[in-house]
Amino acid sequence: MQVDQQYRGPLAEFLSARRALVSARDAGIADNGLVRRVPGLRREEVAQLAGISVDYYSRLEQGRLRTASRTVLNAIGQALRLDSDQRLHLFKLANPDMDIGAAEEEQHVGLGVQRLLGDLVGMPALVFGRYLDILAWNSLAAALLGDLAAMGRRRRNYVRMVFLEPATRAVFVDWRERAREVVSFLRMNSGARNDQARLRELVGELAVHDDDFRRWWSQHLVSLRPFGTTRFDHPVVGEFSLEWEVLTAIEDDEQYIGLLSAAPGSDDHDAVTRLAAWAAESGLRSSGEAMRT
Repeated sequence: MQVDQQYRGPLAEFLSARRALVSARDAGIADNGLVRRVPGLRREEVAQLAGISVDYYSRLEQGRLRTASRTVLNAIGQALRLDSDQRLHLFKLANPDMDIGAAEEEQHVGLGVQRLLGDLVGMPALVFGRYLDILAWNSLAAALLGDLAAMGRRRRNYVRMVFLEPATRAVFVDWRERAREVVSFLRMNSGARNDQARLRELVGELAVHDDDFRRWWSQHLVSLRPFGTTRFDHPVVGEFSLEWEVLTAIEDDEQYIGLLSAAPGSDDHDAVTRLAAWAAESGLRSSGEAMRT
């Protein structure tokens, strides 16, 4: 399957996708009774709302213009009803130099972070790379999501696991919400790097095998939500909830440390304690332990 049949550039594709999601009613445009032939707003309506010429906006959507001033981008963002994360993404697409580390360099987790993950008790923890490849993990994370040490490097990607690994997918009670979030995070974090080989490989595989991913990716969902609560249904310990946070690593701002925790003394914390005991009995290894064997 060809994901991008006519590639116009990430800025053009984002504008087109977001325009299709804004109704005339949402934008405050009166219904004139005519049948609308396109979903969402027309190009001329976006241009009018943004206070720019139709030709200028059309060239942005056609990929004939690849950048615009901050004033114009703010006006377009307001017309398309973009939130703060989506506007930041828009600015990054129009100014690719904002994307730090666009080269496909292999990412490595420092020994200090590896030790930190291994020392965390009662808290599943992982380190994600720029495309949410799982670079490091502790044994509790492996108990929660699957035996990460047994997976090949390309298979060990969080987005891929959420969509294509049946055991990982089944553990999320609120799967659709979590899956949409992870697509949004991948889209936001990839920025203007749609030409990078690793991203093309990942998106291509997911778009071929999962209809939900293909639809959500084409909608250009964007979010950098750094915390929340997820409910799990684990085959060994049953249902429980964990609060999660995503932190940016100091030594590499394209590495993200994901921490999942429960309040001490709660039923959820008791479930994590049982999960840790099962991980030990099952011989599940952290990334640091896997590297030493």
